Amino acid sequence: PVWALKKLHRIEKIKKLPAIIDMEKDGYAFPVTEVKVKYIKSLRFGDICRAKAILDEYENMLRVKFELYNARTGELTTKGSVSQMCVSLATGKSLFVCPKTFTDKVDALIRAGGFSD
Repeated sequence: PVWALKKLHRIEKIKKLPAIIDMEKDGYAFPVTEVKVKYIKSLRFGDICRAKAILDEYENMLRVKFELYNARTGELTTKGSVSQMCVSLATGKSLFVCPKTFTDKVDALIRAGGFSD
């Protein structure tokens, strides 16, 4: 299903984003708090999609906008966003500002050209 493709793509991108992986070692997690999806055109079984992810917010929360395209036709099929809130693993409480260690790492990645393929 399409949702599985999106999740696999997201996992592969996160593996390339050490700022998120290191945050768990630093005592923070980023659980998903909201998912918005607009289906524009169906992908069919066997279709291959190309995903585009755009980091939209990372100071107060983590929000990634995404677009899925039919790889063969180039048509936009799905768009949406995923929001994640920073949570302290020690207290279980939500943080309304991401830790400076996280935002500094993301800033450095952006200056270096991001984490695109």
